[in-house]
Amino acid sequence: MKIMKFGGTSVGRPERMHQVKDLVTSSEEPTIVVLSALSGTTNALTSIGEALSSGDKALAKKRIDELHAHYLDFYPKLLSSEAGIQKAKEIVQEHFEFLNILLKISFNEALNLDILAQGELLSTKLFFTLLEEHGIKANFLSALDFMSIDINGEPELDKISERLKAILAEYDADQTLFVTQGYICKNHRNEVDNLKRGGSDYTASLVAAAINASVCEIWTDIDGMHNNDPRIVDRTRPIAELSFDEAAELAYFGAKILHPASIWPAQQFNIPVRLLNTMEPQAHGTLIKAEVPSVGVKAIAAKDGITAIKIKSSRMLLAYGFLRKVFEIFEKYKTPIDMITTSEVAVSVTIDEVGNLSKIIKELEAFGMVEVDSDQAIICIVGNKIAEDEGTLKSVLDALKGIPVRMLSYGGSRHNVSVLVDSKVKKQALSQLNEGVFVWN
Repeated sequence: MKIMKFGGTSVGRPERMHQVKDLVTSSEEPTIVVLSALSGTTNALTSIGEALSSGDKALAKKRIDELHAHYLDFYPKLLSSEAGIQKAKEIVQEHFEFLNILLKISFNEALNLDILAQGELLSTKLFFTLLEEHGIKANFLSALDFMSIDINGEPELDKISERLKAILAEYDADQTLFVTQGYICKNHRNEVDNLKRGGSDYTASLVAAAINASVCEIWTDIDGMHNNDPRIVDRTRPIAELSFDEAAELAYFGAKILHPASIWPAQQFNIPVRLLNTMEPQAHGTLIKAEVPSVGVKAIAAKDGITAIKIKSSRMLLAYGFLRKVFEIFEKYKTPIDMITTSEVAVSVTIDEVGNLSKIIKELEAFGMVEVDSDQAIICIVGNKIAEDEGTLKSVLDALKGIPVRMLSYGGSRHNVSVLVDSKVKKQALSQLNEGVFVWN
């Protein structure tokens, strides 16, 4: 059995949802289809929740009506039969009645999570109706029946596997197509929750791991992971193959095509991941697997919104336990560190979550002078064994000539060289690296 996950742009227009229908029905093996919400829906639902949370019911009503109008326009273009259109009408009416009811009751965070779940519930129900209209035998699986997270928000893979295998065992062998939601799940209180932004990729990988799938296909609107950001640099190319480690580095450090957490479940169970293009299904895309033979720089990614913190303390830096005490402050405020460099008198770290920055700085000042640089960007250069190749670092630094580098991380991973620069020069840095570390025909 394989997994086919389709993102919001892949189902965001009626004609694209038809393309998805054709793709999933051409599969030669049993398939679980994982769908995101229609593009733009999650953002709209987030704004509805924010308006309700702030008590602005007029704004919430306006946002609900705007989103409702989009779906009223969408489903008549998706379906053609009278029965199909009527069923879709009832689906849309049911979900928007729920949203409108929220205008009349007291709002809380649990309701906000229910709001965010509406996008995936709508997209899967509409897609399932499309399959029914075309006489395609399929089965609807509610992700809320098997996807769950623990008290720390981490997926409960063993429980997911046990529940999902039990559900699938109830179907006859000739039942080979299943449709379910990405992103949404139940939490430890058995309430509706989610896997956070980009969580549909995570769902697909978790489902693949849970049933030991043959492959996990992630379908988007570009032909695989590119060697650089095509929105910023003039020329890029798709990467044919990546190792799990390389893909994880790129996803974490800014490659938008893949959710950072989604590599881990597939990697643990050695399940290949394919990144494919819904609009160009014949394109090779990118294959991610355990080992790849090629070495050298494969790709570059950039992560924005970085804050650098330097702690200078000639008195304490070399003291036993100093670094542990520094890291305990970040742990206390649940703030992950991306990069770290040290010298005889200072330690510098980077973070991308600044909700507790002022509290962190206050506690760090007990150790010495603290300097903070905001609006930074981490640029990550990734490739198989590049940290073992003495020429890679030279080519990276040569390519960055004229670019002020705030921090450099080299040797922490055999697959990664990372630099920290001001966000103002990120585009220039990416362009110079693109021309300096890749060979172009």
